[in-house]
Amino acid sequence: MNRPDTAVLAARQAGLRRALMALDVGTLVVTRLCNVRYLTNHAGSAGIAVLTGEGLHLLVDLRYSEAVRQLQDSPGACPDLSLHVVEGSGSYDESLAACLAETTAGRIGFEANEVSVSRHGRWSRMLGALDRPVTLVSTEDVVERLRMVKDAWEIDALREAATRLAPVAEAAFQAAQAGICERQVAAAIDAALSGVGFERPSFDTIVASGPNSALPHHHPGDRRLETGDLVVLDFGGVLSGYCSDLTRTVAIGGLTRERAELYNAVREAQVAALAVVRPGVEAWQVDAAARDVLTRHGLGEAFGHGTGHGLGLTVHEEPRVSRRRDGVAPEVLEAGMVFTVEPGAYVPGLGGVRIEDDVLVTDEGCELLTSVPRVLQTLG
Repeated sequence: MNRPDTAVLAARQAGLRRALMALDVGTLVVTRLCNVRYLTNHAGSAGIAVLTGEGLHLLVDLRYSEAVRQLQDSPGACPDLSLHVVEGSGSYDESLAACLAETTAGRIGFEANEVSVSRHGRWSRMLGALDRPVTLVSTEDVVERLRMVKDAWEIDALREAATRLAPVAEAAFQAAQAGICERQVAAAIDAALSGVGFERPSFDTIVASGPNSALPHHHPGDRRLETGDLVVLDFGGVLSGYCSDLTRTVAIGGLTRERAELYNAVREAQVAALAVVRPGVEAWQVDAAARDVLTRHGLGEAFGHGTGHGLGLTVHEEPRVSRRRDGVAPEVLEAGMVFTVEPGAYVPGLGGVRIEDDVLVTDEGCELLTSVPRVLQTLG
């Protein structure tokens, strides 16, 4: 599996230290696993990273200790790493307390969205036994804000992941034929994702046909595709840990005038949203561009989700491209952000349409990472 090298990890850790300095926090306990991976290359299902001003401590159990040692002998080695192995009779929290006892930190940050009240209480009791005063400091989205603007390694990974969706889309179009059930089409898509080298799907593949296309996150079932159906095909794959995401809506045979107009309105909305994407634009303005088009077509109420979401180590992350919210500071687009642009309209009794692509914000505007044609595909 491809991984960022030591220099990339060092730059990420340096960026996090600068962010913590602004919060007057010298040490951060990182428990969200995708953030642990971002900082260390450790991709296991358990682990804690502790970033200090001098280095990084990684706590793993015996399932992962040898893998981390091998990682440290590779170009993807984590810089200045101290490995702590949680023994079978111990716990991560006990090992964390012992690790923090070795540091001189007085203000220790933790990821508030990831730590339960009971775990916070347990940490407080353990740290209260130290021979120095320690304050636990709640932080939110410190690592996530760094992850929102991708570095060059991440951009290459996301670009490659998006490129590999093209042959998967072709397989999806071949599978989506009248008489085939949704579940079979989804299985063909998942097989194609594996066939082009994705590690796994980014999410459960969506195949929504006919009346089910009006359900934005329909789970594929036994309904068989019929002539005249709109079919929403939403899929993505994980490559080198990074997620891609694509949606195309296709027609089985010819469409009625109303369904064709629905498709064309959503296509127009996506074109309008893409035209707005550039540095300095607030994310809600991208959403508004799509929403205004659909509203003009009488479909404002049929568009019930945001226009896009960030892509990276998770399939839904910052920035959120959605309506402006009172009291919430707007997210300003920056070069290096990667997100989806996916307006949709869903009309019970008629059907639904969603068109989604992955974009990279560049200095000049945006780069479309996905390359599947956005014209309406009419299938057999």
